[in-house]
Amino acid sequence: MINRHLINMRVACLSFRQPYAGLVLNGVKSVETRWRPLLADLRNCTLAIHIARSDWEGDEWSNILTQMFGMNHRQVEELLESGERFGRGVVAGLVDVGETWCCAEDLPPEEMKELEKAACLTGLQQKYLTRLSNPRWLTEPLYLRGHKNVWTVNIPERLLPSDEQE
Repeated sequence: MINRHLINMRVACLSFRQPYAGLVLNGVKSVETRWRPLLADLRNCTLAIHIARSDWEGDEWSNILTQMFGMNHRQVEELLESGERFGRGVVAGLVDVGETWCCAEDLPPEEMKELEKAACLTGLQQKYLTRLSNPRWLTEPLYLRGHKNVWTVNIPERLLPSDEQE
């Protein structure tokens, strides 16, 4: 008999500041932006989402949620609360990593607007964009200190969403 408490899923992990961690795990943010192609080598892999202790300093996300997604104040607050369900300083979920590319400066305005909506961020020119899909929350948080860049975590099988378990 195999002890399920000893089985782990070894996966790459990246820290996200709030509200972006919650926006990714709640399926609102589907494009990650970085100044370098940090996630390019993880294409077609699963990435663990760590919720950093600090907040993102800008508020572009708020305007995008209200103007591009058409959310009212109550809906935004509920979304933010949902993203805080496990608190901070935790690995909270998983997402699948797709293609990474450098955003051109001369994209047609409508295409840029769609990318900004998917990223919940403006000013994407010359940043590396990575598609994220299939977000899922762990069944409970895994308390770990965050790191810069990508690192590896071992997530106990008991914390995995049911579709991840063997």
